[in-house]
Amino acid sequence: MNADRLSAWVGRAWTERILPAISDYIRIPNQSPLFDPQWESHGHMQRAVELVSTWCRRELPAGSSLEVVQLPGRTPVILMISPGASERTVLLYGHLDKQPPMTGWEPGLDPWVPVLRDGKLYGRGGADDGYAAFASVTALGALAEQKVPRARCVVLIEACEESGSVDLPAYIEALAGRIGTPDLVVCLDSGCGNYEQLWCTTSLRGLATGTLVVETLTEGVHSGDASGIVPSSFRVFRELMERLEDSETGCILNKHFYVEIPKQRKKQAKVVGKVLGDRLWQKFPWMKGTKPMAKDLTEVVLNRTWRPFVELIGIDGVPGIDKAGNVLRPYTTGKLSLRIPPRADAQECLERLKKLMTKDPPHGATITFSGDKASAGWDAPPLAEWLEDACKKASKTFFKKDCVYMGEGGTIPFMGMLGEKFPKAQFMITGLLGPQSNAHGPNEFLHIPMGKKLTASVAMVLEEHLLRDAASGRGNGKANAAKTRKAGRKK
Repeated sequence: MNADRLSAWVGRAWTERILPAISDYIRIPNQSPLFDPQWESHGHMQRAVELVSTWCRRELPAGSSLEVVQLPGRTPVILMISPGASERTVLLYGHLDKQPPMTGWEPGLDPWVPVLRDGKLYGRGGADDGYAAFASVTALGALAEQKVPRARCVVLIEACEESGSVDLPAYIEALAGRIGTPDLVVCLDSGCGNYEQLWCTTSLRGLATGTLVVETLTEGVHSGDASGIVPSSFRVFRELMERLEDSETGCILNKHFYVEIPKQRKKQAKVVGKVLGDRLWQKFPWMKGTKPMAKDLTEVVLNRTWRPFVELIGIDGVPGIDKAGNVLRPYTTGKLSLRIPPRADAQECLERLKKLMTKDPPHGATITFSGDKASAGWDAPPLAEWLEDACKKASKTFFKKDCVYMGEGGTIPFMGMLGEKFPKAQFMITGLLGPQSNAHGPNEFLHIPMGKKLTASVAMVLEEHLLRDAASGRGNGKANAAKTRKAGRKK
């Protein structure tokens, strides 16, 4: 493969074909089912599926197939299969459902309006993770353009990831015979520490979410009459939270929510701290005077990737300030999002959280906790030498810097599912969600130069996957690799 030619081809593909398509995709408010229960009748998801599938059909290498599959009562998936010079299978994954729009977008920016500024494409879902289908197909096209052989590739794009991928297990089961047994999984839904080199994700935290309701009255009453007699539902709510979290440090108190951090992950965290320095925490939109929870950069990385932390992500029962009367409110409801470490049992954590919140209610208040979601984290298997070499080569070629390995604080449920189903597979988990890209929040953007280099890197790893396989086969490695190239040219 000629790397310069590949880089130029990918760059033109992004400029001329991918960016217009992603811009159209951003305009579609295809929120994940968790945030749009009427997604099917609204039709936005179908529009997004049609846009992506139409583009991919046009761009896929000759001989490939594409099918939109929809099981009854579930969101659809796009399944693409592209035969290769080897029957070994590479699975490339992405999703096309989106988070809600959120408030706080800067003037001139809008979640459903694509805006191009300084090499960044703003809009909801571009970086998380609408670009994945376009980039995956473009990587295949870049290899085909030079007649470079690769293994059989399956591209799977789901529409339920932001809702915890609840529909995906059914599709993995239903399509098992067509997907095959991948020995390499490429996922483009993760993050990067900067936009200057290739980043590979080594682990993902899990997630346990639930709704906590504290009720002390059947209706609100005059606060002057009741305060001092009736316990505040908000104070009881806070007291329950103190069972879980140290309010001074933010640390989770119950040891059962922790796991032992592997030595290799600690070493990798130290490298990340050296590479990024204070950029680790400076990437966030801090209010002046606010400081990070830890000073040691290695600890900052480990806090974000291997330790549990909780956030109150929604609250009910509290009127807006303009409607706030002097009333002792009857209830407080809050939605909790507990990030749990890789290797932790998500369902067990959710059950433990429920027991912790509801046991021995303060003042006899009525406490209910309904668990919404338990998504397992993921810890990558030991990295094969060929994949480590391939990622290093790709990063050096297209970024001129070494590849860096780092855990991520978010959750991709699909990885845990695949890790269990294909325990012998290798994983290249990467993505565009870098500093200030702000997935799930306002002002989300896609870093276009990074997207181009990442697409080229995936193409190189696909080539190396086949060549390394040939080189480690029977007989002379170089001869086998040469035969593989020749077979690819004939094909």
